[in-house]
Parts: sequence; structure tokens; C-alpha cells
Amino acid sequence: MPKILAVAGKGGTGKTTFVALMLQYLVRRQRGSILAVDADPNANLNEALGVPLTAAVADMLEEVKDGRSIPPGMTKDLYVQYRLQQCLIETPAVDLLVMGGPQGPGCYCYPNDLLRQYLERLAANYDFLVVDAEAGLEHLSRRTIPRADILFVMSDATARGVRAAGRVKAIVDSLKTPIDRLYLVVTRVENGLEPLREEIEATGLELLGTVPLDQEIIARDLAGRPLVDLPEGAPAVQAVRRLLEQVGL
Repeated sequence: MPKILAVAGKGGTGKTTFVALMLQYLVRRQRGSILAVDADPNANLNEALGVPLTAAVADMLEEVKDGRSIPPGMTKDLYVQYRLQQCLIETPAVDLLVMGGPQGPGCYCYPNDLLRQYLERLAANYDFLVVDAEAGLEHLSRRTIPRADILFVMSDATARGVRAAGRVKAIVDSLKTPIDRLYLVVTRVENGLEPLREEIEATGLELLGTVPLDQEIIARDLAGRPLVDLPEGAPAVQAVRRLLEQVGL
């Protein structure tokens, strides 16, 4: 059974950057085989990893719901397995599955149930399942992602970002999905957290630590360059390493 590490937070808080640097950390230290799942509808983890996006799971779910794309004589179960294997992006370091955009009108219960079963079987082949989750945690609430050993809730160094992290905590509290450990990580920090102490305490989240504003990450984002080959000495890389070591990774 894999260790499941999920990262959640509103857009713009550095969530995908944190996921990319966590994947970099696990790969560089040879922690084991890794399946990354980009569950954010605004999917861009593949860009941070420097791999092209070939297909998304949302497209497959639409095909199964519609039914007309399924070849004659092939069951929906087999078609889901076949198409999901096509959606899996395999690289020497990390395999990636991109969920894609929101689902359209109508019932997706059956294809989502097939997706959940497939993900359980697929993830069993890996040591780590790392999830770039959407702010509303839909895949956790639907149990597509069955549980989380650690959920990192991201905020940038603003009161608005911290309050949004508090709302993620409220969603987590309402879920039946088992989550063993829950932490707050504040990103893009320049001058400490003292002005945000009251806001952070109000979230009810345990503050794990911070990631500094790193100009190299900003430059790479502007240039469309991947983050996974950032040098070990980069401030953000060092900060993420310390945080992951704190939680036993």
C-alpha cells in the first residue's frame, strides 16, 4: 500500500510548486516508485515536471458517460482500464496521471466508481502516491483518492490566503476520508509570519513551516521552464527538504 501525500489550497498559493519540489526530493533521495496525480482542474503539474500532457482522465469519463466511443463488444470496465492506461504518462523518475477539468452535467457515478477501483489497483504498484489536489477536495470527498497519510494545506503569506487555508481545514473536517496528519505550509514568505499569527491560529491548522519567496522559481515560471531540476542550493528546495524531513520523509 502506498504512502499517500496530498497537497491542497486555493490557486496561486504555490501548491503545484510544492508538489514538484516534493517529487524532486523523493526522486533525488531514491525513496521509491512514485505516482503523481494532478487532480486540480487547472492542471499544470506536467509543466512543472517538464513533461507533455497527452490525455486527461476527464476526457475518458466523458467518453464512458456518453457510451458511443466504447467499441462494440468491449465492456465499460475494460474500456476504462484501456483509456486510463493511455492517460498515464510514464517517465523514468515519476509517473503522472492528470485528472483534467470539471465534469459536465449528468451522473458520473458509475465511471467515477470505475476510476476509483482502477486508481486503487494502479497505486498499489507504487511506494508513493502524491496528489496535487483541488481546493474543494472533490476527489477526496468522492473517495477517488481513498485516504491521505499527510495532507499539506498551502497558503501564501497573506491574510486572504491563510483564511482560504482555514476553509480547506473546514472541508477536511466535514469529510469521511481518513487523513492521518494535517499541516499548514505558508509559501512566498519574505519578512516572517508575525503579522499573520492570529490568522494562522484561527485556522486550527498546525503550522509545519514556511517556504521563502524564491526568485529562481519566478524566473522559471516566466520562462516556462520545469522546476524539478532546480539545484539543491535553491532557497525553496532547501525549505521543502527541511519540511519533508520534519514529517519523516
